[in-house]
Amino acid sequence: MAVKVIGLMELSDQTAFEQYRSQVGKTVEQYKGSIEHRGEITEVFWNELSIQAFSAFVELHFPSKEDAHTWANSPEYQSLVAIRKQAMRLTLFGVAI
Repeated sequence: MAVKVIGLMELSDQTAFEQYRSQVGKTVEQYKGSIEHRGEITEVFWNELSIQAFSAFVELHFPSKEDAHTWANSPEYQSLVAIRKQAMRLTLFGVAI
């Protein structure tokens, strides 16, 4: 079963974000994934869960839950976590489709 991985981001350092963004796609592709969509949030219609603010999102696609999990915990992706933490706050979750 294919999986979408959705990231909700609140960017804090544009330079660090560009550095992260230039490298993360290669790690996704290495683990059979693809970046499907990304963009800026233009409006929040409801926030009944009272989640923290976010200004951007990304949607990744993986062939399976296992592929998504392997990518998220891979040494290649984990090597980007420090720069990611400098660039943004992130909520990342998987959705079965």
